Amino acid sequence: MCAITSHYNDELRHIEYAVEKYSKMLFRICYGILDNKADAEDALQETFLRYMTKAPLFNDSEHEKAWLIKVATNISKNMVRFNQRHAAENLDELRDIGISDGDRELFDLIMQLPPKYKVVLDLYYIEGYKANEIADITNSSPAAVRKQLQHGRKMLKFALGRNDTDEN
Repeated sequence: MCAITSHYNDELRHIEYAVEKYSKMLFRICYGILDNKADAEDALQETFLRYMTKAPLFNDSEHEKAWLIKVATNISKNMVRFNQRHAAENLDELRDIGISDGDRELFDLIMQLPPKYKVVLDLYYIEGYKANEIADITNSSPAAVRKQLQHGRKMLKFALGRNDTDEN
């Protein structure tokens, strides 16, 4: 068992060394193809995941480096192809769907709040649901919804710079 542990530790050290040695270079390559930091980070992570799961044997460090570059390049190109085929909607455009001009400012303020308040405030103020109906929709208790509405209103008032007790 000691030999197995030793081999495992050697593999782990080698992987850590490869990550330290090649990460910056591979990130630049992925970023150059993807032109997006988050996607480049995902591609880099996927590259090292494949490195760990495939555990290829290399002739030397140049062979290892070439393999990592090829894998990172292929992953990045596949991500570009996927993104072209599955174009994402622009969130700014989606925000305009179903929002009247009169509700725009309120909606924009609501979207800046934490998620648990966004839903109840949107349903209450924009969609016109009552607290009991929101409780049914969100599988919450009516008391929890009323509390979220209360806290959400306070946050909206703060965002609007108001200190009055107006609940609307």
